[in-house]
Amino acid sequence: MDSAWRKNTRSGSSGDCVEARFVAQAAQVRDSKDQAGPILSFTAGTWTGFVQGIKVGQFDL
Repeated sequence: MDSAWRKNTRSGSSGDCVEARFVAQAAQVRDSKDQAGPILSFTAGTWTGFVQGIKVGQFDL
């Protein structure tokens, strides 16, 4: 199981990013500027649906 935090390679140098990691049956996300702050956890299915939605333009980003 890879539980290392990862940041998108396109995040640039501004530091305004989220980091994600995968643990057990969950995807976790946190603010890269506040690594001691809250962590959001999502089931694998919810995370997969979110990523797929981004890829097809379901969300206004």
